[in-house]
Amino acid sequence: MKISILVFGSENFLATLPHPILDDSAFSIERIIDINQAVSHIQIAPPDVVIAQGSIDDSMQLCSWLKTQTQLSWVYCILLEDRPQQLAARHQQDWEWELEATATALRQGADAYIWQLPETEIDATVTSITAHHTLVLAQVMVGVRKAQKYRELLQTNDLLSAIALADSLTEMNNRRALEWELPRQIIQARTKGDPLSLIILDIDYFKKVNDTYGHLVGDRILQLMCNRLRHNLRFQDTPFRYGGEEFVLVLSNTNSEEAFLVAKRLNRIIGEEPFTINSKLSIHITISLGAASLQAKDDIHGFNLLHRADQYLLQAKSAGRNQAVGYNSSSSVSVSHLKAVSS
Repeated sequence: MKISILVFGSENFLATLPHPILDDSAFSIERIIDINQAVSHIQIAPPDVVIAQGSIDDSMQLCSWLKTQTQLSWVYCILLEDRPQQLAARHQQDWEWELEATATALRQGADAYIWQLPETEIDATVTSITAHHTLVLAQVMVGVRKAQKYRELLQTNDLLSAIALADSLTEMNNRRALEWELPRQIIQARTKGDPLSLIILDIDYFKKVNDTYGHLVGDRILQLMCNRLRHNLRFQDTPFRYGGEEFVLVLSNTNSEEAFLVAKRLNRIIGEEPFTINSKLSIHITISLGAASLQAKDDIHGFNLLHRADQYLLQAKSAGRNQAVGYNSSSSVSVSHLKAVSS
């Protein structure tokens, strides 16, 4: 992968950079001289390193802006000082002045402050040019290492987040993921004016499965049932393991009648075929489901919606299990019952 560098400066300034940087086989260079365009480019495609020309008035402002951006502060900003008055003063003043000038640039937002060679030195010796280019390249590689470490950290954080939000047994999203996702979907549904529904389902008499066959078989039943659910859910449906043998399905852009039909279909799909554990053991299970839809009075966190679906689930259990209960468009409770199949 090429190292990406944004050069904030003129064409002539670009030509003074070390030749290896200008080699497009290793580096991807984007040159911009307008600060608004530079900011926009960095926000869309953050580079590994920014090299800013000191004589451009907005260079220090660009470096300072980067350090105020939480998501972009890792971008390494090198300020190359090429202002003639500064270069002249450097030779006229003592070393303390040079150190103070460098400290000022670093305090204002630059990660590195490098003095360009005056034209008199460039004409005088090749050694000075080589040393200067070596310093610039070294600072570029410091920025590249910083960018690589940041991206590795992001990947690690993404992995840890995925682990934290996933149920290790069923590989479904877990309850913590639901607590994050449901409010987001509620906000999105209300913003777009779309319906939103939710199903809570529970495996009937699951304790009996564990007591009869053991917890390893019970775990396998959970895995097989989740696989069957996944293969029969629509692309807009998001499943979560809510806890134990209880699951939640968030149905985006789905009204109450449609949610009830989904619940009925899943009730049939889970109960119609046994789950094969091994060549000698197959187990029938059934599920009870409660389906509810988002209402205007519901809170943004989804507590009301979850509670309403849970109440319908309790009705399904009280009525004999192995059925779906939901609130349909005619403002009445709907019940779908499938004859129970014993295990």
